Amino acid sequence: MNVQQVDYRASDAAERFTRSLHETGFAVLSHHPIPQTLVTDLYQRWLAFFDSPDKHAYAFSPETQDGWFSTAVSETAKGHTLKDLKEYYHVYPWGRIPPELRDDTLHYYAVASALAAQLLSWVERYTPPDIAAHYSQPLSSMIEKSRGTLLRVLRYPPLTGDEPAGALRAAAHGDINLLTILPAASAPGLQVQGRDGRWQDVPCDFGTLVINIGDMLQEASRGYYPSTLHRVINPTGQAARQSRVSLPLFLHPRDEVVLSERYSAGSYLAERLRELGVKS
Repeated sequence: MNVQQVDYRASDAAERFTRSLHETGFAVLSHHPIPQTLVTDLYQRWLAFFDSPDKHAYAFSPETQDGWFSTAVSETAKGHTLKDLKEYYHVYPWGRIPPELRDDTLHYYAVASALAAQLLSWVERYTPPDIAAHYSQPLSSMIEKSRGTLLRVLRYPPLTGDEPAGALRAAAHGDINLLTILPAASAPGLQVQGRDGRWQDVPCDFGTLVINIGDMLQEASRGYYPSTLHRVINPTGQAARQSRVSLPLFLHPRDEVVLSERYSAGSYLAERLRELGVKS
């Protein structure tokens, strides 16, 4: 599998980007409009938050799914038995956000959401008509006035050597949503599984943006856009003693949007959250 790196400024960017998503489930975008200085600043400031006791005041709400998820309540990937080695914070504009992080985090949320909406419109434009005919509504309208688009601030703590055998920072999984927008993390480790079953490192060049298909778009497109499995492997050596921070934005439709004969977006999300063990 060859994950395509696409220059956002190129005249054929939309077509090449969409073709890469169809062929691999992933694309890497360079020269995109998300300011790298904003990303770097948020990495540093959120890492300081995770290292402080303040996070305990923001323990997640099972009802609303916003706030801080500790390593003790972190996800167990679908089909796995060990929890991922990570903690994270769920940011929604309507949810709880530490005051000192609120303005810059919501600025990032707005910039990344605007880009995600544009990228979804690229996918809509280059979806073959026979595939688009199955959409219950245009992709771009699925996200209008959505309250579900999620910014997850992820922190993978340093490894201690006492982790359960076989536990990974993030076990192999597919994302739930339509598209995921991910700036290059503070350290390597992300891998994607090719159709041949082999794992391939995803470029971690600072300043690039990784985009992947989520299960909801796979469901709505009847598999034309594949939600490819990916994982974050454990580092070794000096890197194992360092945290890894990332800022994925998960683009979600409104709950009532019909994805297929089997699911609405809301019913699909509820099923997956139960499978992940973070909702009863």
